[in-house]
Amino acid sequence: MAEENDLIEFAAEDDGSAEPAAPVKTWKIAIIDDDVAVHEGTRFALYDYSLNGSGIELLSAYSAEEGRKLLSEHPDIAVILLDVVMESDTAGLDLVGFIRQELKNETVRIILRTGQPGQAPERRVIVDFDINDYKAKTELTADKLFTALTAALRAYQQLLRMEETRRGLEIIIDATPTVFDFKSMQRLAEGVLTQIASLLVADCPGILVLRDVDSAAQHFSVLAASGCYRTYTGCSEVKLLAPELKDAIQRAFEQRKTEFLPTRSVLYIGTQSGSEVVVLIETGRELSDTHRSLVEIFCSRLSVAFDNVHLYAQLEQANRDLERRVAERTQELTFANRRLEAQWERARRTNALQSEILQTVAHDLKNPLSVILGRAEMLDELMGAGSSDSGKMETQVVQIKASARRLTEMVNQLMTDASSGVLDITVRWEDLDLASLVRDVAESNRTLAARKGQNMSIEIPERLMTRGDPDRLREALDNVIGNAVKYSPLGGDIVVGMSSEAGEPIIRVSDSGPGFAPEDQDRMFGRFQRLSAKPTGGESSTGLGLSITKRIIDLHAGDISVESNNGRDGSTFVLRLKPAADAPTP
Repeated sequence: MAEENDLIEFAAEDDGSAEPAAPVKTWKIAIIDDDVAVHEGTRFALYDYSLNGSGIELLSAYSAEEGRKLLSEHPDIAVILLDVVMESDTAGLDLVGFIRQELKNETVRIILRTGQPGQAPERRVIVDFDINDYKAKTELTADKLFTALTAALRAYQQLLRMEETRRGLEIIIDATPTVFDFKSMQRLAEGVLTQIASLLVADCPGILVLRDVDSAAQHFSVLAASGCYRTYTGCSEVKLLAPELKDAIQRAFEQRKTEFLPTRSVLYIGTQSGSEVVVLIETGRELSDTHRSLVEIFCSRLSVAFDNVHLYAQLEQANRDLERRVAERTQELTFANRRLEAQWERARRTNALQSEILQTVAHDLKNPLSVILGRAEMLDELMGAGSSDSGKMETQVVQIKASARRLTEMVNQLMTDASSGVLDITVRWEDLDLASLVRDVAESNRTLAARKGQNMSIEIPERLMTRGDPDRLREALDNVIGNAVKYSPLGGDIVVGMSSEAGEPIIRVSDSGPGFAPEDQDRMFGRFQRLSAKPTGGESSTGLGLSITKRIIDLHAGDISVESNNGRDGSTFVLRLKPAADAPTP
């Protein structure tokens, strides 16, 4: 095999030149045949073969075993001219299986040649084996050999392009997450240079320049550089670059297009954010159409990556501004809260002082009133004992009593007015979903009931529209339902129901408490009234809740009543409101 391979060098010297110029590219062709004459005839027929300016290099093997070694040493063989029958009747076909299955070489093209066609039927071979052609040696003339070899080489070229495209797309896909993950322009620029070099399968020196067209001066900056250009990293002016680089980069910015030169590629990338990028790569060779397409595809995605980095920088700046404004606003609110707390404290002290004054006045008025009433009673006793001038004494006593009563009423009114601020209630009218309001209030009290082991059932329709003040009605309902929770025993049952009778909304709140004593009925809705029932969980009571509730229901032209049997069956509060049609217009 080695001796025949030497013939290749001898054939190359037929040009007549002492030092023949090597072709730009040569295709490796393997001849695997046990017939020496076939090797010599093939070399003679293809001595001047050329395809697209590239010649061929013929390699010889004289058995299937030698062919295995040859293919292992030269994985870049383009075409194999293979004999079917050599050391065995299927030696050639076995070699095809070795190439496709063990070497995993799917690109090399195979032309089978046989002197005994019957040994390997053509149809079965074409179907079962990945080959380009099947020829009998007797029919394979020089012209047909030229045609078959040309077709095989073109198929090999297409497969190489497809393989390069596949590998390039894999690199682009693998690089995309990495490139899009960069959060700074410089890191992104370094990643771009690295990925382009990987895409071209070469260690290419490069430089990446950014021009921000948003600025009035169109600021230039070298974001990244590699290889012999590394010293330019961080350069802020294009004029500081070498003249050749400066001219190439400025031309790309002016023309706004990518330029592929014999040993250099200048890539232009425009972004929607207004920035422009030029990548200059020293490829050392002219890029193939496949590599150009892959580079352009990669660059088309980079504009989005640069925009993302730009937007990320803007977002970070916006976050910093927002944090600063929030801090400032928080400080303002803190100062405002402090002022409100100071004002509230002053108001609390003022109210406390007013209450203290009222209590003092009431106390001071009651003392002389008690004296007046006492003396009046003494005079009354004297009259009853038969004292003289009883008429005048009786008149005086009547006046003293009348004055005392009037003063007592004034004191009582004064004390009532001091406490009546909680009942200074007004309502506003608007359309509202009463069912939703009742449901919300009941649900808000369910947690309190659960703490006491109470079971609250809510039986209300999905929707019931009426007219009224939602805030005031919420307060009234909260008082009634809260009382049911407060006075029901631990583990008791509470039912919140709602219905409509003749368009009149009716709300019923039932509990399982002890009910009300008969003496409670008359004063149930009075101010500051403490009833016989006691809270079951140690809760406090001001005696104002039911009075406020009644005032709110009255202002809504409604009615509130209670159904209760003392000591059993609990109590049921019934709240009736006017139909929506009868309520005042908002």
